[in-house]
Amino acid sequence: MALYKPEGSGPFPAVVLQHQCGGLAGRVGNQSMLTWAKEAVAQGYVTMIIDSLGPRGVDSVCMGPKGGVTFFRGAKDALQAAAHLRTLPFVDGRRVALAGYSWGAMVGLLASSPSAVPSVSTPRFAAIVSFYPGCFTLRPPTGAPYELIRPDMDTPLLVLMGAQDTETPADECMQKLQPIQAKGAALQLHVYPDATHCWDCKHLDGFSKTDFRGTRVHYHYSEADTVDSRKRMFEFFGKVMPARP
Repeated sequence: MALYKPEGSGPFPAVVLQHQCGGLAGRVGNQSMLTWAKEAVAQGYVTMIIDSLGPRGVDSVCMGPKGGVTFFRGAKDALQAAAHLRTLPFVDGRRVALAGYSWGAMVGLLASSPSAVPSVSTPRFAAIVSFYPGCFTLRPPTGAPYELIRPDMDTPLLVLMGAQDTETPADECMQKLQPIQAKGAALQLHVYPDATHCWDCKHLDGFSKTDFRGTRVHYHYSEADTVDSRKRMFEFFGKVMPARP
């Protein structure tokens, strides 16, 4: 983990950053997570980057769970990180959010449900932003299929997606999230028409691979969409986690 804070004694709002399926190391080091941390601190947030893979000796979960690292384990990691942040005197414990990216975004979808990780008794997040999550039905090698999107989602949630994303297609998310939104959930959805998966990953611009479903995917960095998604995230946090008078 890494912890960053603004200058001063606070108390500040805080955000937990949850990485993509390649963790913090990846091909060339995960520069996007550090960039998001720097931006969050500049916006006045205490920021914790958590690593669900490295300390467990796991290199990647892009092809499925490994070393016990499942989406449920990721959600528990994130909630425990939030619990730790609330013990710090410079953190406003009522304003702790999660921002997840790809795999971490799917963790965010799960963490937005009160029934997802019942074994964790700590308070949940005040807000969650999920960048380009996958919303497909998960079919583990053993056990029953399950959904990350649950009907009891009650955390204010912003989901940002790319229309050109073939790894975690936006239409799969829209089909499952729009009915929940229509029932009054505190859910905001936005699709960038030209964005691929990982549009904020400057270090992966031009990268391509075959994903776990056998689909050939391509990443293209978009400065404009990155700037806009940054603006949307912090405006969302400011709205649903207003500062104390």
